Amino acid sequence: MARALLVPSDGEPFQIERIDGQSPVILVCEHASRTIPRSLSTLGAKPDTLTSHAAWDIGALATAQKLSALLDAPLIHQRFSRLVYDCNRPPEAPDAIPEMSEVHAIPGNRNLPDEARQQRIAEIYEPFRQALADLVAARTGPAKQPVIVTIHSFTRVYFGIARHRAIGLLHDRDRRLADAMLQLAENEGITNAMRNYPYGPDDGVTHTLRLHAVQHGLLNVMIEYCSDLIDTEPGQDEWAGRTARLLEAALERFHIDIHAAGPQQA
Repeated sequence: MARALLVPSDGEPFQIERIDGQSPVILVCEHASRTIPRSLSTLGAKPDTLTSHAAWDIGALATAQKLSALLDAPLIHQRFSRLVYDCNRPPEAPDAIPEMSEVHAIPGNRNLPDEARQQRIAEIYEPFRQALADLVAARTGPAKQPVIVTIHSFTRVYFGIARHRAIGLLHDRDRRLADAMLQLAENEGITNAMRNYPYGPDDGVTHTLRLHAVQHGLLNVMIEYCSDLIDTEPGQDEWAGRTARLLEAALERFHIDIHAAGPQQA
């Protein structure tokens, strides 16, 4: 029998904060951590890889936590690096366990035996997926529907090409909330937001939205911040505040009170 991937000292593969929050918004941060389980050591990766954007979304968790406090919204986040398993990818996706991330090699993921791959799915992805599904189900009823908002960050330079936008608002086939936020962004001084930037559905980045929101008809959006805007606490405070106000204004269009989990109309 294969050795367990996670040992008790690693803790759980996910964490839920503010589970009793009263906002209809559910915040999700799939790339929150750069932690590697003890059993995998460093995955053979270089030290700078393990602190880089390849390993996690820099600033995303702290920004999500601040947004959670402003909205009184529950937040679920992955506790291990996406280099171990990317919880925003389905098990069949090749980049769910990447062998390369941009220019960063991940030797411990090369030629991974199927048994080891299935172990990561079972111990990392499935608990996260089920916990989020349960959280959505618990907050869904005849008079209320949750709103799914996933929080990410992107690196300013990727494969040597500079990215000049501050924020991307991403969606899959349900564009309702992204449309409203894009229309209202300038009211919050956000003049360089862009739809499906720097990635889009064709890049496979809308898995969480599709699985937990789109198929249930729930309003949803994926927010991508440029990481150099949220890599310090002042930046995190600024963008969490801007996002809270933007979400509030956008959800008013759907007759949803962002601060209360009471009756709503879609």
